[in-house]
Amino acid sequence: MDEAREALDRLILERRVNYSGISRLLGRNTSYIQQYLKKGSPRHLDERDRGILARFFGVDEATLGGPTRRSGPVIDLVQVPILDVEASAGHGALAEMEAKSAQFGFDPNWLRKLTASKSPSLSIIGVRGDSMEPTLSDGDDVLVDLGDNQARLRDGIYVLRMDDALAVKRIAIEPQGRKVSVVSDNSAYPTWNGLDRRTVNIVGRVLWFGRKLQ
Repeated sequence: MDEAREALDRLILERRVNYSGISRLLGRNTSYIQQYLKKGSPRHLDERDRGILARFFGVDEATLGGPTRRSGPVIDLVQVPILDVEASAGHGALAEMEAKSAQFGFDPNWLRKLTASKSPSLSIIGVRGDSMEPTLSDGDDVLVDLGDNQARLRDGIYVLRMDDALAVKRIAIEPQGRKVSVVSDNSAYPTWNGLDRRTVNIVGRVLWFGRKLQ
């Protein structure tokens, strides 16, 4: 008798049930389990029967001859706060409420591919408006690296603070590096050229975005 049969026979004995009762539990003829245990027919329990028996006896299916479940290492996710604030991509969103409303967990190895910044420098905010279409759409969520700001300014998409509002715009470094352009990807919206880079109030660089499929 192999290990799976021995385990099932032992469970039946311990629970003080009988072969015919377990056979009926499976919807089989009353001699089915006895034939399986004593005569080796069938050679293996089918997946349905094995699942029913595992649930009945409260054991893992591997005990009854099922595949062993692979248990990978437990990964501690990096929790990034989702802020209760939106950045305008067209219509001007006030940045008055920046309280943490929820968190989103990222695999630390995946996150390190995006940035060397630690979790306190990262936040997720919502995008409002269509001035960054087709790159970003109204309702998208963006991961912002608050540590990647004015001192490291380079071409890319950033969250800017403009008066009392946050805005998501593309920054393009102009030739010689002393001036920048603040660009709306949607050509229906304005682009500002020839700005002194020191006058652009950078909140952080956009690293990633998430979007709900319609």
